[in-house]
Amino acid sequence: MLRLRVLLAGAALGVAFPALAQIEIEKPWARATTPGAKIAGGYMVIRNKASAPDRLVDLSSPAAARVEMHVHHMENNVAKMRQVPGYDVPASGRFELRPGGAHLMFMQIKQPFKEGDKVPVTLTFERAGEVQVEFHVGRLTALSAPSYDPGHKQ
Repeated sequence: MLRLRVLLAGAALGVAFPALAQIEIEKPWARATTPGAKIAGGYMVIRNKASAPDRLVDLSSPAAARVEMHVHHMENNVAKMRQVPGYDVPASGRFELRPGGAHLMFMQIKQPFKEGDKVPVTLTFERAGEVQVEFHVGRLTALSAPSYDPGHKQ
Protein backbone atom coordinates (compact mmCIF):
# COMPACT_ATOMS: atom_id res chain seq x y z
CA MET A 1 0.00 0.00 0.00
CA LEU A 2 2.87 2.36 0.81
CA ARG A 3 4.39 1.72 -2.62
CA LEU A 4 1.08 2.62 -4.28
CA ARG A 5 0.88 5.83 -2.25
CA VAL A 6 4.43 6.77 -3.24
CA LEU A 7 3.65 6.11 -6.90
CA LEU A 8 0.43 8.10 -6.76
CA ALA A 9 2.14 11.00 -4.97
CA GLY A 10 4.96 10.92 -7.48
CA ALA A 11 2.52 10.92 -10.39
CA ALA A 12 0.70 13.92 -8.91
CA LEU A 13 4.01 15.78 -8.71
CA GLY A 14 5.08 14.71 -12.22
CA VAL A 15 7.85 12.44 -10.94
CA ALA A 16 8.59 9.40 -13.11
CA PHE A 17 9.45 6.04 -11.61
CA PRO A 18 10.86 4.30 -14.70
CA ALA A 19 10.24 0.58 -14.59
CA LEU A 20 9.88 0.86 -10.81
CA ALA A 21 13.70 1.07 -10.70
CA GLN A 22 14.08 -2.53 -11.91
CA ILE A 23 16.05 -1.36 -14.96
CA GLU A 24 18.90 1.12 -14.65
CA ILE A 25 20.73 2.64 -17.59
CA GLU A 26 24.34 3.65 -17.04
CA LYS A 27 26.54 5.82 -19.23
CA PRO A 28 24.18 6.25 -22.20
CA TRP A 29 26.24 7.89 -24.94
CA ALA A 30 26.51 8.35 -28.68
CA ARG A 31 29.29 9.45 -30.97
CA ALA A 32 29.22 12.83 -32.68
CA THR A 33 28.61 12.58 -36.43
CA THR A 34 30.06 14.30 -39.45
CA PRO A 35 27.97 16.86 -41.36
CA GLY A 36 25.56 15.07 -43.69
CA ALA A 37 25.75 11.75 -41.83
CA LYS A 38 22.48 9.82 -41.74
CA ILE A 39 23.37 7.30 -39.01
CA ALA A 40 24.89 7.40 -35.52
CA GLY A 41 25.91 4.78 -32.97
CA GLY A 42 24.72 4.56 -29.36
CA TYR A 43 26.03 2.68 -26.32
CA MET A 44 25.10 2.07 -22.68
CA VAL A 45 25.04 -0.44 -19.86
CA ILE A 46 21.63 -1.92 -18.96
CA ARG A 47 21.33 -3.22 -15.39
CA ASN A 48 18.41 -5.43 -14.46
CA LYS A 49 17.83 -5.41 -10.70
CA ALA A 50 14.81 -7.71 -10.98
CA SER A 51 14.87 -11.42 -10.12
CA ALA A 52 13.52 -12.25 -13.60
CA PRO A 53 15.25 -11.70 -16.95
CA ASP A 54 14.04 -8.92 -19.23
CA ARG A 55 14.47 -8.06 -22.88
CA LEU A 56 14.91 -4.74 -24.66
CA VAL A 57 12.47 -5.03 -27.55
CA ASP A 58 12.00 -1.55 -29.00
CA LEU A 59 13.56 1.91 -29.16
CA SER A 60 12.54 5.29 -30.46
CA SER A 61 13.96 8.80 -30.54
CA PRO A 62 12.74 12.10 -31.95
CA ALA A 63 16.32 12.57 -33.23
CA ALA A 64 16.03 9.73 -35.79
CA ALA A 65 13.48 8.11 -38.08
CA ARG A 66 14.15 4.85 -36.22
CA VAL A 67 16.57 3.28 -33.75
CA GLU A 68 17.76 -0.27 -34.32
CA MET A 69 19.61 -2.86 -32.23
CA HIS A 70 22.74 -4.27 -33.87
CA VAL A 71 25.57 -6.70 -33.11
CA HIS A 72 28.95 -7.31 -34.71
CA HIS A 73 29.86 -10.81 -35.85
CA MET A 74 32.66 -12.40 -37.84
CA GLU A 75 31.92 -13.92 -41.24
CA ASN A 76 34.82 -15.34 -43.31
CA ASN A 77 37.28 -13.37 -41.16
CA VAL A 78 35.40 -10.14 -41.88
CA ALA A 79 33.66 -8.17 -39.13
CA LYS A 80 30.05 -7.51 -40.10
CA MET A 81 27.10 -5.87 -38.43
CA ARG A 82 23.53 -7.17 -38.35
CA GLN A 83 20.26 -6.04 -36.85
CA VAL A 84 18.75 -8.12 -34.04
CA PRO A 85 15.18 -8.10 -32.68
CA GLY A 86 16.20 -7.48 -29.05
CA TYR A 87 18.78 -7.73 -26.30
CA ASP A 88 18.36 -10.15 -23.38
CA VAL A 89 19.22 -8.74 -19.96
CA PRO A 90 19.72 -11.48 -17.34
CA ALA A 91 18.01 -11.41 -13.95
CA SER A 92 20.13 -9.46 -11.47
CA GLY A 93 22.57 -8.90 -14.32
CA ARG A 94 23.75 -6.50 -16.97
CA PHE A 95 24.07 -6.14 -20.73
CA GLU A 96 26.67 -3.78 -22.18
CA LEU A 97 26.46 -2.03 -25.53
CA ARG A 98 29.91 -0.83 -26.66
CA PRO A 99 31.91 -0.01 -29.79
CA GLY A 100 32.79 -3.22 -31.61
CA GLY A 101 29.98 -5.15 -29.93
CA ALA A 102 26.25 -4.79 -29.44
CA HIS A 103 25.17 -1.21 -30.13
CA LEU A 104 22.28 0.99 -31.19
CA MET A 105 22.02 2.52 -34.65
CA PHE A 106 20.18 5.81 -34.99
CA MET A 107 18.92 5.65 -38.58
CA GLN A 108 18.12 8.69 -40.73
CA ILE A 109 19.12 11.18 -38.04
CA LYS A 110 17.36 14.50 -38.39
CA GLN A 111 20.49 16.58 -37.76
CA PRO A 112 24.13 15.81 -36.95
CA PHE A 113 24.91 14.73 -33.40
CA LYS A 114 27.29 17.33 -31.96
CA GLU A 115 29.66 16.80 -29.05
CA GLY A 116 27.92 17.95 -25.86
CA ASP A 117 24.39 17.36 -27.19
CA LYS A 118 21.86 15.16 -25.42
CA VAL A 119 19.67 12.78 -27.43
CA PRO A 120 16.38 11.57 -25.89
CA VAL A 121 15.59 7.88 -26.37
CA THR A 122 12.69 5.71 -25.20
CA LEU A 123 13.68 2.13 -24.42
CA THR A 124 10.89 -0.46 -24.25
CA PHE A 125 11.41 -3.66 -22.25
CA GLU A 126 9.15 -6.74 -22.25
CA ARG A 127 8.66 -6.68 -18.47
CA ALA A 128 9.79 -3.27 -17.26
CA GLY A 129 8.00 -1.26 -19.95
CA GLU A 130 9.25 2.13 -21.12
CA VAL A 131 12.36 3.82 -19.78
CA GLN A 132 13.29 7.37 -20.86
CA VAL A 133 17.01 8.05 -21.32
CA GLU A 134 19.21 10.91 -22.52
CA PHE A 135 22.27 9.86 -24.49
CA HIS A 136 25.24 12.20 -24.05
CA VAL A 137 27.09 12.89 -27.30
CA GLY A 138 30.86 12.48 -27.17
CA ARG A 139 33.67 12.97 -29.69
CA LEU A 140 33.42 11.41 -33.14
CA THR A 141 36.44 9.23 -32.37
CA ALA A 142 35.40 8.33 -28.80
CA LEU A 143 35.80 4.74 -27.64
CA SER A 144 33.99 5.25 -24.33
CA ALA A 145 31.36 7.44 -22.71
CA PRO A 146 32.09 11.16 -22.54
CA SER A 147 33.02 12.60 -19.18
CA TYR A 148 30.04 13.64 -17.13
CA ASP A 149 28.83 12.78 -13.65
CA PRO A 150 30.35 9.28 -13.15
CA GLY A 151 27.46 8.30 -10.90
CA HIS A 152 25.00 9.21 -13.62
CA LYS A 153 22.14 6.73 -13.83
CA GLN A 154 18.78 7.12 -15.49
